[in-house]
Amino acid sequence: MSIRHPQISLSRRSLFKFGAGAIGTGVLTAGLGSNLLAAEKTPVEEDITPDKALQELLDGNERFAKRKRRNPDQSYSRLVEVAKGQKPFASILGCADSRVPSEIVFDQGLGDLFVCRIAGNIATTQQIGSLEFGSLVLGTKVIMVVGHERCGAIQAAIKGAPVPGNIGSLLEAIKPSVESSKDKSGDMVETVCKANILAQIQKLKSSSVLSELIKAEKLKIVGGYYDLDTGEISIVS
Repeated sequence: MSIRHPQISLSRRSLFKFGAGAIGTGVLTAGLGSNLLAAEKTPVEEDITPDKALQELLDGNERFAKRKRRNPDQSYSRLVEVAKGQKPFASILGCADSRVPSEIVFDQGLGDLFVCRIAGNIATTQQIGSLEFGSLVLGTKVIMVVGHERCGAIQAAIKGAPVPGNIGSLLEAIKPSVESSKDKSGDMVETVCKANILAQIQKLKSSSVLSELIKAEKLKIVGGYYDLDTGEISIVS
C-alpha cells in the first residue's frame, strides 16, 4: 500500500527551529520558489512515522524480491497528481550502479522516493545538502543509505590502483572504510561495503539539520545492503 503525506508550508521561523539557518533563508526563498514554501495541503491517508516509512520500504523490497510487485503510483493519474507538488515519504542515498534502481527494488512509484545516486553511495557535501532538503522541506521520514554486492567503486578502492580524471575523489571517500576493515574476516568487498554504509550514515548524522530532525523523532537514518543475486535488502547496523 502506498503512503500519502500532506504538503508542508515552511516559514523562516520553522527553518531556524530545525537548525537550518546555515542554509540561508534568502537562498531558500529565492532558489526553491514559493510553490515549495507555501504548497497546498492534501489529505492525509496515514499518520506516517519514521518507523512506518522504513517498513514501507522493506515491504516494497520484499514484494520485489518475491516477484510480487504491485507497481504502485505509476499511473497517468499519479503523474498528474505529483506534477502539482511532491511529498516523498523516504530518501535514498544509493550507488549509481545501473542494477540498483531505487523505485524498482523498493516497488515504489512517482513521487514516493527522493533519490540521490552516486558511485559508492558516498555522502558528499552536495548529497548531504540534497538530503537535508528532502527531509526538512519535502518531509521524508527515513533516509536509507544503500550499498550493494560486488560494488565496483568498493573494489577499486580496495585495489588502490591509480585512476584517471575525478574518479579518485570517489575512492578517497571510501578509503577510510578500507583501512578500518583490513583486519576483519570474510569477504573483503562486502565487509568494506557495509563499513562504508555505516561511515556515510555517520556523515549524514553530523548534519545539524538532519540531527535536529532525528532528535525531534521526525527522521530516521538507516543502512541497507542490496544483494544483486536475490534482490533483497538487508539492514546494516
